[in-house]
Amino acid sequence: MSTSHDFSNNYVVLVPQEMSFYNLFKMLWSNGIDKMGFVHSQKDREDDYLQNRLMVVFFSLLFQKLLLLFSKLLAKLGSIVEFCLNLVSSNGGLLMLQGKMEIPKAESEKFMSFIGQIDRRVELDSSIKAGDYRYFSSLTVMASKLSYENHAFVKITVQDHWKMELIGFYHFWNDFQEKHTTTAFILQDKTSNPNIILVVFRGTEFFDANAWCTDVDLSWYEFEEMGAIHGGFIKSLGLQRKTGWPKDVKLDPDRRVAYYFIRQKLKELLQLNRGAKFIITGHSLGGALAALFPAVLALHEETWLLNRLHGIYTYGQPRVGNDKFKEFMEKVLHKHGCRYFRFVYSNDIVTRLPTNNPNFMFQHFGTCLYFNSCYKGKEVEEEAVKNYFSFSGLIQHSFVALWELIRSFLIPYIEGPEYTETWLLKAIRLMSVVFPFIFPGLVAHNMQDYVNLTRLGSQSLFINLQDNVIVESYYLSDEDSCYDIELEHEEAIF
Repeated sequence: MSTSHDFSNNYVVLVPQEMSFYNLFKMLWSNGIDKMGFVHSQKDREDDYLQNRLMVVFFSLLFQKLLLLFSKLLAKLGSIVEFCLNLVSSNGGLLMLQGKMEIPKAESEKFMSFIGQIDRRVELDSSIKAGDYRYFSSLTVMASKLSYENHAFVKITVQDHWKMELIGFYHFWNDFQEKHTTTAFILQDKTSNPNIILVVFRGTEFFDANAWCTDVDLSWYEFEEMGAIHGGFIKSLGLQRKTGWPKDVKLDPDRRVAYYFIRQKLKELLQLNRGAKFIITGHSLGGALAALFPAVLALHEETWLLNRLHGIYTYGQPRVGNDKFKEFMEKVLHKHGCRYFRFVYSNDIVTRLPTNNPNFMFQHFGTCLYFNSCYKGKEVEEEAVKNYFSFSGLIQHSFVALWELIRSFLIPYIEGPEYTETWLLKAIRLMSVVFPFIFPGLVAHNMQDYVNLTRLGSQSLFINLQDNVIVESYYLSDEDSCYDIELEHEEAIF
């Protein structure tokens, strides 16, 4: 695969396609990692740089190689699992599979993804109207959840349930993986003021090896203006293999690239409606792409578009760049008055990745809205526990996982039947109690909790955006065993 790195002044690029397992393990006792052929780096880099990050490079390559090897098997397994889940849900549940069965079709408007089966809600919260200070967070989190579904499901939900206009549903080309790996859709909400065009990036699908490869690809490119950026994410957004980030590229209708296509589409839509603005959102990988999109706009000096950017809302977003990228983005957000809200739920492991240590160099930026396992939120610079893995954390994760399992049975009686959790999510929560190492952090990444925190989260979190809010609270026990009741006395825009 012919690739040029001249567009970056500093880089480490991992190419698992060019290695064997033998050479991968041979790397562990090699003194010249950058000479192995599947690790490309700047030639004048210090000799010990890669050696000090040996295990980071090793595991990133190992996971990518395994994912590539078993990608078809994983996709087949996903198809079987999703078919079975939809077969059950389409026919009234396990106890009602009788008579004439409805056979689910993967591209139908009724077919739900694995993530959709975990949280089957499709309606927006009827109590949160346009103009309410929580409206955009409520809309963006549901749109982020919807992004995991197929085109027909998205269309029927946006148009019939939400009464909005679906502009388009797209699959985008990854120039490095040489396949369509990135999915996004665009909708327009004419009920809000101003009218909002919403760009929604899909996150990591559970059985999608390509998306997982993007997540664990710890390659990085450094750009003089922006700093160093996570290689997997920036490739997924549309980095060109030979030219990097040119101002413009020729759009191939069969190989549409996410950044360039969406940028052009936004210009067309916003020129038709001068009063409209746009919001970018996504969950997980989708959140990373949402955070990176305005960075490339700034790199290309797309001032007109950045001034029309109303906000960035991400859910369960991983780290995407280094300290310099953080400084760059903070200047961009301040200059253009863009609002960037990064929602983090409890022990979500993805928001702590890549881990915050010198071997990874990645940092978060922007406003972090952190919510504990009772959906009690607060605004912080970064979540208090920056890294997931620790002995003390293991104990804390275990207790929270147990509480979340108990809460799954209590919450419909406390908050209402719309918060009832599926048997699938309850089973997954049970696994996090039985296997209390990584599982609690993965379970905390689910969309159910992110939707809940936008609906049940503390109103006091947004007190600085309101003129007058009276807050009343009560607790079941401690901070992680509580529910907040907060009474809104005046509306404000969020």
